[in-house]
Amino acid sequence: MRAMVLAAGRGERMRPLSDVTPKPLLQVAGKSLIQHHLEALAAADIHEVVINLAWQGAQIRAALGDGSRFGVNITYSDEGEHALETGGGIHRALPWLGERFVVISADIWTDYPLHHCLTRPDDADVAHFVVVPNPAYHPRGDFGLSGGRMTQQAELLTYANVGCFRAEFFAACTPGRFPLAPLMFDWIKAGRVSGELYTGGWCNVGTPSQLVALDEQLRRASSVVSQLQPAV
Repeated sequence: MRAMVLAAGRGERMRPLSDVTPKPLLQVAGKSLIQHHLEALAAADIHEVVINLAWQGAQIRAALGDGSRFGVNITYSDEGEHALETGGGIHRALPWLGERFVVISADIWTDYPLHHCLTRPDDADVAHFVVVPNPAYHPRGDFGLSGGRMTQQAELLTYANVGCFRAEFFAACTPGRFPLAPLMFDWIKAGRVSGELYTGGWCNVGTPSQLVALDEQLRRASSVVSQLQPAV
C-alpha cells in the first residue's frame, strides 16, 4: 500500500507562523508535523509516499529530501503556485498512488495505528474513513457512523483527516481544482464507505495556540515516559 500526505495548503489560520514556515514543517515535540507522519507510515510498513506541494513547496522538498532518513521513499506532486484543493490534489497524484492508498493531512497529529489501514477498504467499498469525537471547535461534526458504515443518519462525528481510498473513488473526476467533501458525501450516500471511531490521540493543529498546546502536551507525556523507564 502507498500513502499521500496532503501538504499543499496555505495554512491561513496558522499565520503569522505559516508566512515564514510552511505549516507541515512546524514542530511539535522536536519534530515537524509531517515528520511525525512519515515515521508513523514507515512503522506501519507503508514506505511509498506522495506529498503534494504548493505554498512554499520548495522548503518542504528541501527539508524532507527523498525521505530515506525517515524510512520512506517520497514522490512529490508539485501543484504550482495555487493548490488544487484536496480532491484535485489527490486526483493529480493517482498515477503514483495505485489502486489502494492512505491519505492523511500534514496539519494533524495523531497516534492512530496506521497499520490498521493495510487491509482497507474492503473489496465492496471505495473508501474507509477514520472519525473522532467532535472537538470543541467543531461541535456539529461531519459524518455519521453506524455498524462500521459511514452514514448521514446517525450522530455526526468529525473526520480525522485520515482515510483509505480506492482509485475508483475518483473515477468520475476530471483534472483540475476541486474539493474532496462532495465526493465523500456522494459515496457515503451510495453506501460504499466504511468507517471507524478512533478515541486515542488526535489533534487538528489549526492555529498557533493549538500548536503550542500540542507541543506542551507531547513534551509532558514524553517526560512522564522517561521518568518511568528504568535506569540502565
